[in-house]
Amino acid sequence: MSLAILIGIFLGGLIIGIPVAVTLGLASLGYLLSADIPLAVMPQKMYAGIDVFVLLCIPGFILAGNLMNSGGITERIIRFANAMVGWARGGLAQTNIVGSMLFGGISGTAVADAASIGGMMIPGMKKAGYPADFSAAITAASSTVGPMIPPSVPMIIVGSLSGISVGKMFLAGAVPGVLLGLAMMVTTYIIARRRNFPRQEWQGFAELGKSFFGAIWAIAMTALIVGGLMSGIATPTETAIVASVYAFMVGTFIYGELKFNMLPKIIIDSAVSSAAILALIGFANVFGWILVSEHIPQMITDAVMSVTDNKFLVILLINLLLLFVGMFMETIAALIILFVPLLFLAQNVGVDPLHFATFAVLNLMIGLTTPPVGVCLFICANIAKLPLTPVIKAIAPFLLTNIIVLLLVSYIPALSMWLPELLLG
Repeated sequence: MSLAILIGIFLGGLIIGIPVAVTLGLASLGYLLSADIPLAVMPQKMYAGIDVFVLLCIPGFILAGNLMNSGGITERIIRFANAMVGWARGGLAQTNIVGSMLFGGISGTAVADAASIGGMMIPGMKKAGYPADFSAAITAASSTVGPMIPPSVPMIIVGSLSGISVGKMFLAGAVPGVLLGLAMMVTTYIIARRRNFPRQEWQGFAELGKSFFGAIWAIAMTALIVGGLMSGIATPTETAIVASVYAFMVGTFIYGELKFNMLPKIIIDSAVSSAAILALIGFANVFGWILVSEHIPQMITDAVMSVTDNKFLVILLINLLLLFVGMFMETIAALIILFVPLLFLAQNVGVDPLHFATFAVLNLMIGLTTPPVGVCLFICANIAKLPLTPVIKAIAPFLLTNIIVLLLVSYIPALSMWLPELLLG
């Protein structure tokens, strides 16, 4: 009965549009009341969920991304990306993808990527003659690259849940992230040729070099983060703090666009974003504790294993489940609730935890661009001033491309395991 109340409140809250964090809290509260469990358990489990040292790097990376974005980073990245690929067929769309790949190494979140890159690229693409629905679709699709390329907020959360090294998680996502971007570039080129999208003139090596040196300080931030983790000099939390200081120095003294009077708003915005994520983690930890208490992970494992114990079929079933969940649930909440049970299942059929974590995160990133709760879809459709339906139709080829990459990453462990094994052993 108590479990039915938990699931009923949770699904009901999602259906009527209550924020996921609040829905998780209400569902957990309903369960505790119906099961006659002391309510003191709720704050205890919430605190236990966020009292994890590695989670301290989330505010740091969010602050670093906001500082760099306010300091002129987005414009410089787009200029450099445009100089690299703007001459190709569908050049501004290609620029959009490359810009997202570069920006992903700074923000760590797909939503920040969609808002920042989309705010500049969607109006620019529309003005250059690209259809508004395609402009919004390519921006939403390419934003999924960001959390795969380090730093990555979802991978930090996965590391805190499972004990997997965050440094290894960052490296494991790099190759799939680049592969995802390249696959979308190929898809864009095919669509651009068929629909005769515009292309720009080659701007020359002088502009390429000038734009590169303009963006080099921003690009170096990714090298700083990965280098600090690989060398063992700093923990993820310490790296996030160093990245924030670096972002402040670059934006203020090198780019000269970050003013001191902008800092209060940047800090407040970063604090609000961080608090929202940590509140979600706290409520989700209570929810997850209840699921474990009810033996849900074991029930899921037993149910799947009763159907098949074939490793490849189990991976397929996990992917189908995560794709379905990603259509309705926010990424971080889905990870916190489902990651540990599904990791238990994956390990039972011989899947390496690092490999599983990589394709699970990639899977839920794709969910950010699928209806009905694709956050990046909503952001980009809003920027393009379009209803959601035409954007959904336009993003279909990119969803297909991303799912193909997901299957490659799922069934070829070397794509995610090679780099961390090479660099960290």
